[in-house]
Amino acid sequence: MPASVPRPPGRPRSAAVDTAVIETVLRLLEDGVTLDQLSMERIAREAGVGKATVYRRWRGKEALMLDVMRSLDEPYPEPTGDSVRDDLVTMLEFIRRRGLAKRHSALLRAVVGQVRAHPGLWRQYHETVIAVRRETLLAVLRRGVARGELRADEDLELLADLFTGPMLSRSMLYEWQALPEGLAERIVDTVLEGVRPRDDRD
Repeated sequence: MPASVPRPPGRPRSAAVDTAVIETVLRLLEDGVTLDQLSMERIAREAGVGKATVYRRWRGKEALMLDVMRSLDEPYPEPTGDSVRDDLVTMLEFIRRRGLAKRHSALLRAVVGQVRAHPGLWRQYHETVIAVRRETLLAVLRRGVARGELRADEDLELLADLFTGPMLSRSMLYEWQALPEGLAERIVDTVLEGVRPRDDRD
């Protein structure tokens, strides 16, 4: 076949197979099977598909688990850009609701707990999911500085931690702490009071 003629496409990837495999992994984890006990062969057998079918989609168990984690994630809300406060409240409210969902969902707790016990997989999840969210937050802060809503002399990486740290701490480290409605607004307003341009605080 001449090089200028494209090769015919292969068989399209079946979304139904993808869903069946991911739901199989979730069911096994919910039933108490640990991540260490899972194998691609067992997953394929339980899902009723061939092992080669699974390996064509995921190069290994870590790649599959990343998609399992993503399947449990809600879409991250897009900032509206109306104000830095509104965007920050929207983002922190997402974290608050995510924390509540994990507390109320045995399945979500099981999956997060299993993945966090595997540092390499947890690092990949951060690099492909969490890092994207953080960059969205940093973009909001940069826009706030450009508009004069935030002081220009602040370290934005540190500032991002100041906004998200309290909510993440309550959601992930101290799960007995309350996550009441209005918490996102309280955190944002408290931090904003300290980082607004000085003339705005007079």
